[in-house]
Amino acid sequence: MHPERARRLELWRLEGFDIARLEASDAILAFRVRARSNPRDERIVVFAELQRVPRIEDGGFGGGGADVREFDRVFGECLRVVREAQAQRAAKHRYYLNRIVLHVEEVIEASQQGLAVVARRFEGPTRGLGLQKVVVQARLRVGDKVSRRILAFAKRGRHRLEVHESVPSCAPIRPASDYQVRAERARRLGVIYPYEIIRSLSGTAGADPVMTPHPDMADGRFVELDLDASGPSGARLLPVDRAPGENTSGVVVGLVTHATKKFPDGMTRVWLASDPTRAMGALAEPECRRIIAALDLAAARKLPVEWLPVSAGALIAMDSGTENLDWTARVLRRIIAFTEAGGEINLIVAGVNVGAQSYWNAEATMLMHTRGVLIETDDGSMVLTGKRALEVSGGVAAEDERGIGGFDRIMGPNGQAQYRARNLGDAYRILFEHYAHTYVAPGERGPRRHMTQDSPDRSVLESPYRPVSDEVFARVGDIFSDATNPGRKKPFAIREVMLAAVDADAPPLERFAGMEGAETALTWDAHIGGHPVCLIGFESRTLPRRGVVPLDGPDSWSGGTLFPNSSKKVARAIRQASGNRPVVVLANLSGFDGSPESMRKLQLEYGAEIGRAVVDFEGPIVFVVIGRYHGGAYVVFSKALNERLVSIALEGSYASVIGGAPAAAVVFPREVRQRVERDPRVAALQQAITAASGAERARLRAELDALRQDLTLEHQGHVAREFDAIHTVERAVAVGSLDAVVPPEALRPTIIAVLDRELAQPSDAHPTLAPALPA
Repeated sequence: MHPERARRLELWRLEGFDIARLEASDAILAFRVRARSNPRDERIVVFAELQRVPRIEDGGFGGGGADVREFDRVFGECLRVVREAQAQRAAKHRYYLNRIVLHVEEVIEASQQGLAVVARRFEGPTRGLGLQKVVVQARLRVGDKVSRRILAFAKRGRHRLEVHESVPSCAPIRPASDYQVRAERARRLGVIYPYEIIRSLSGTAGADPVMTPHPDMADGRFVELDLDASGPSGARLLPVDRAPGENTSGVVVGLVTHATKKFPDGMTRVWLASDPTRAMGALAEPECRRIIAALDLAAARKLPVEWLPVSAGALIAMDSGTENLDWTARVLRRIIAFTEAGGEINLIVAGVNVGAQSYWNAEATMLMHTRGVLIETDDGSMVLTGKRALEVSGGVAAEDERGIGGFDRIMGPNGQAQYRARNLGDAYRILFEHYAHTYVAPGERGPRRHMTQDSPDRSVLESPYRPVSDEVFARVGDIFSDATNPGRKKPFAIREVMLAAVDADAPPLERFAGMEGAETALTWDAHIGGHPVCLIGFESRTLPRRGVVPLDGPDSWSGGTLFPNSSKKVARAIRQASGNRPVVVLANLSGFDGSPESMRKLQLEYGAEIGRAVVDFEGPIVFVVIGRYHGGAYVVFSKALNERLVSIALEGSYASVIGGAPAAAVVFPREVRQRVERDPRVAALQQAITAASGAERARLRAELDALRQDLTLEHQGHVAREFDAIHTVERAVAVGSLDAVVPPEALRPTIIAVLDRELAQPSDAHPTLAPALPA
């Protein structure tokens, strides 16, 4: 090699590495290098020279086709060398810190937009090759000035390629530390090294800003904990002062605290994360001891647990076996005790979770009594058996783990994952929104109040109504107007009423949004009058069904009706809010669906779960009838179930065992028949039949049958109106089924007044009082 070429390509920067040249074309110099100070740092470095490059425009490469072809040829040869070197090693031992260095003689003129387009051109061909970066050494023209610059095309984890511009370095390439090797290996596995997450949470310099999208994440601090080796059983966690990455087990534990808008004094959580670089987070005694100790600490200090698992399940090795399963069972037992005592575990599933870890996730967040949330990213999955193991054992698998337990096809539709996130940063945004509604500082009774600027006296009637189909309403007030919605029978979107009721300066967070078959129930975490609440609404319009519709079930989801999954959704939402924040229900509800399909899919069980959730609920429940309120749903939200349930109705709404129309058709058919027979028109026609004969009598009898049918419908309408006129909300107040009737414009002020009064009561006081209405 000519010394001048070595100088141009800056090969001297590899002086900290042992190098071995790889076979490549004459235009390429390729080396396999190993750091002398850290033999674990092995990588491929490829150098190439380009006399000319295509002109870089805002839309990408421009200029002549020859320049583009030459660039693609040289760059493709570089990629071929890396690809062949990688193919010679097993997948788990491939190189992760590779780089390609392109030396360009020609002066380059390019805008940031043009460089970004070039970065996207690099993205596809470089995927899966373990490239840390593509470095371009060039002279860059900025205005009239030409200077030598370094353009580095790199990506963080699975984010898009980014372009970083810098001045040329005069220092040798530094060998990677063990920490850097592990962090890079985690990135190539598609997950994030736990200490990289810690850097973001604690605001360390160089942290990825994509990881901290929520404003409450700006001021954080982290204290790492580990088992006290001097203790009798090593069961206690103590702070440790050690460099990042020096953990000795596959689990990292700590205390993370953020100064937030609601908690300037600090919002502390017990933090757990798997280390995927250690046997892919496999679980044995060291990991399980730390998890149990973390749960013990959370219980003692009354803190929530924040858990980011990536795990291959119980450790499988030649020297350990069923004892690892026993340790995972001990963790399961501790999770059960922790959650049954009211402990909260919040999970972010951003990678593969197998076996025991998936069961832990279920026990922590999927059962009726659990308070924590499970947020699953697009890269996350929860499976009992991995894809390859399923195929080997003859089981039914999918194309990958996400097809077995990812959000889109499995965990979102079945409701076991409560939130979907695009990536880990988006998951943390959702989690901090959850904390804004639910976090309780140790020693306090409930979540802190939001200092809202939205007036408590604001009327919901003037809020705009945004039609989602063919509704005729322009304002929310039109829903409650006898002129535009007589009898409260026209369909409407309950979201619009819910949005009008909550604080305008505190956006709500919807839970179980992807749950299939539960679309008729909406469950939000929101603020009303600054109070954090669980807000439940029932969709008041017919919704289409997705997928195959069974022959014994409804063709669509009827408005105001609870189906099995929507019943389960409501019961879980009430359970999760119990002992933490009030529940507010906006009800236009006709009851439960009784079709064969719904009965087969546990309608009775999930309906009963709502009743149990209301009976067991700790805290105030504000139930508001905004339209019609009939049927079995009346029972599961009755005031008789819980002395802290305050039930009110808006003027013009209806509350009864059954609606007037079905009552007339099913309950009072004899009364309807009697009225038909007493109708003068029937009597007159019967007299005419008596006097007639022959064909005339036959014709009159047919006319009488038709008349009876018409009159039956007519008198059913009369009976229905009489029934509704008797069974009014005013009657429900008189017999004690409801506490009060308020005008629609008082909806929000009344809810706030009830919350103010109920939350001011001592925790052991449970008054049964009508709501104090706003003046």
